[in-house]
Amino acid sequence: MNRNGLRTVFLMTLAAVLFMLVGQVLGGSTGLIIAFVFAMGMNFFSYWKSDKMVLRMYDAQPVDQQSHPELYGMVEELTRRAEIPMPKLYIIPQQQPNAFATGRNPENAAVAFTEGILQALDKDELRGVTAHELAHIKNRDILTQTIVTTVVSALSMLAQFAYFIPMGGNDRGANPLVALIVLITAPIAAMMLQSAISRTREYEADREGAEISGAPHHLASALQRIQKAAEEVPMRVSESAMRSTSHMFPVNPFNGGRFMSLFSTHPDTEDRVKRLMHMEKTGQYLFD
Repeated sequence: MNRNGLRTVFLMTLAAVLFMLVGQVLGGSTGLIIAFVFAMGMNFFSYWKSDKMVLRMYDAQPVDQQSHPELYGMVEELTRRAEIPMPKLYIIPQQQPNAFATGRNPENAAVAFTEGILQALDKDELRGVTAHELAHIKNRDILTQTIVTTVVSALSMLAQFAYFIPMGGNDRGANPLVALIVLITAPIAAMMLQSAISRTREYEADREGAEISGAPHHLASALQRIQKAAEEVPMRVSESAMRSTSHMFPVNPFNGGRFMSLFSTHPDTEDRVKRLMHMEKTGQYLFD
């Protein structure tokens, strides 16, 4: 396991520890159990249905070899290089150049491309982005995000339940002020951890995607082009879709300064380009 993979494991462990510490400080064991069960149930449903839900959010339409032979052929060739099954393909009626992968595992996966990305990128750049998305599928990143989202959701539910259960619970008698501070800061800390994990997965998908395509500079060029377009061409979806799906794209489609960089789900694009160009020159990807 490389350093980026170890960092993901560390951050996921830290998120779980944070959840347990909050439960201990608040001491509301009943509320803790209820929140955790609800969060697990919600994310279990999301894990099995997330692909259909997100594709519906973006009005994605299925395509096949007959309707898009060049796109299908490119994806088919890259899946062979990645050694994963052929995913289902979709087109999103949006002009912003972007794409995402979804599905609970490589056997049940889909890649969706906006109309804008098919028009804005050349074939090599599109190949680089596709390889990046296939790397997410190969690495089962959706499972990783589901686990982390479970922790974040459970912490948010704890905050809501805390209004109805005594601070500190009946079995601890924790300081109410300490419990209140934890109640406010823990969800923020969890969001920061979630963002950190998303960023590490993007670096890993860049590295492995570049290996799949065999051309890191094509992905680097595509990321720069998508980043510029994301600042100029809006993605027209609901606020709920913005909150729940931004991490799925290779470049955050909802930039425009509305989210603090502290909670960004993506690394800085120029940093990613620098690492990819280093890989192009040396064959080695830069990890911190």
